[in-house]
Amino acid sequence: MHNTEIAPYSAFYLIGMGGAGMSVVAELLLAEGFTVAGSDMHDSLRLGELHSKGATVFIGQRVCHVPAGYVVVVSTAIKDDNPDLAGARAQGNTVIHRSQALAFACGGRDFVAVAGAHGKTTTSGMIACALAFAGSDPSWAIGSSIAGLGSGGHLGKGGVFVAEADESDGSFLNYSPRVSLVTNVEPDHLDHYGSREAFEEVFVEFSRRLVSGGVLIVCSDDDGARRLGMHAVKDNLRVISYGRGQGVPGAEKHVLLRDAGSHTRGQGNGAGYCDVSNSGKDTGSDARSGEGNCSTIVEGFREVPLKLNVPGHHNELNAVGAWAVGVELGVHPETMAKGLETFRGTGRRFEWKGEVGGISVFDDYAHHPTEVAATLQAAREKAGEGRVLVVFQPHLYSRTRAFAKEFAKALETADVAIVAGVYGAREQPFDGIEGSTITDNMAHGRFIPDRFEAGLALLEQARPGDIVLTMGAGDITDVAPILVERLERR
Repeated sequence: MHNTEIAPYSAFYLIGMGGAGMSVVAELLLAEGFTVAGSDMHDSLRLGELHSKGATVFIGQRVCHVPAGYVVVVSTAIKDDNPDLAGARAQGNTVIHRSQALAFACGGRDFVAVAGAHGKTTTSGMIACALAFAGSDPSWAIGSSIAGLGSGGHLGKGGVFVAEADESDGSFLNYSPRVSLVTNVEPDHLDHYGSREAFEEVFVEFSRRLVSGGVLIVCSDDDGARRLGMHAVKDNLRVISYGRGQGVPGAEKHVLLRDAGSHTRGQGNGAGYCDVSNSGKDTGSDARSGEGNCSTIVEGFREVPLKLNVPGHHNELNAVGAWAVGVELGVHPETMAKGLETFRGTGRRFEWKGEVGGISVFDDYAHHPTEVAATLQAAREKAGEGRVLVVFQPHLYSRTRAFAKEFAKALETADVAIVAGVYGAREQPFDGIEGSTITDNMAHGRFIPDRFEAGLALLEQARPGDIVLTMGAGDITDVAPILVERLERR
């Protein structure tokens, strides 16, 4: 799979190397034995880890640090006026996108690409954990650390490479997967695509990037993913669907998720329990009513119990998709299920930060309305009789403008919700768009621009038994440890 354009090179320079996605690529290139250097605006623990593994690190991007002959790796977030990028182009360095470097690091391994507007990190982590449990020693590139496995980047000796596939800028079209798993195709990144139709179309293009004999696995409970699966069937691609409801018509098989019952909810750590049923060809059954083909097939019908150690109905779906990937790759169904039980989360996905005086603090990366709703539902299950208090930091002005009402609806499922100022990331502020754009649509939401002040205001209302949750894809994560510290002091 090595890209011929960069195959002769042995040295790489990564701009923004401390970022979640870029640092994983750096780690994989180092593990492959390549020379790696890079820069970032600020020092970080992650850069220190890369330095200890042999990378040359430059802090600050006021001048060009790129050596001649290095392949320069960038993400879409790197602007043309970045000194390193501008200098590299002036001296003739080859410049490639992060996704191309990741494909290069993959080598000749079977590429498993996990895509979707949300759920990528968790599902990728589940696959990596289960494959590792099965003894296949997979490689992975995941934008977060994995509990029990450590780093988000690992180069294993096995023949499988698991990676998140970023749809935000279409860069996942640089991959040629053996297995593509799509958790959902909910509209997002409309600042880049402009419309739902354009967003869905890029997923159709992504499905066509499968290697010969490859398979597309889609969650048929999501309307967009279901439409993608139907389109892939028309393209004569192999399709496997999964979910609680009907499968994709014409799919090779449908993997049915059946909840074991409410009596298992809210016990222990709040983990779910379900049966994964591989029903073969789907003919339009409805698992929710218990009627149709799935409930009557006997020959070839397999039921596999699956117990999870992460909460939330959404994670049960993620696990079923991961299970389908492992079985497709040849892992025994029961072994794959047992492997999924070892998954205990990834960094910033309902990540426990501490408990003091009966008040638990969690941090979560959710930044899309559906993610926010799912995380709050999981928190509700975990809290039991306690309350759920959330401080949410919107990510991107364009996303806030597009989904203000949807964010408001999701946040109102919390007992107390405070919205902080927008984390603009790559965007400049939009006139009239702020965190208050969301709270203006809420009956009880409160807007406090400063994220630390918002967090402390939330903490004032917390009492024993409550869950306090910091949420968002920006620097709201810095607030969670401060809240734990304040609880300890008081």
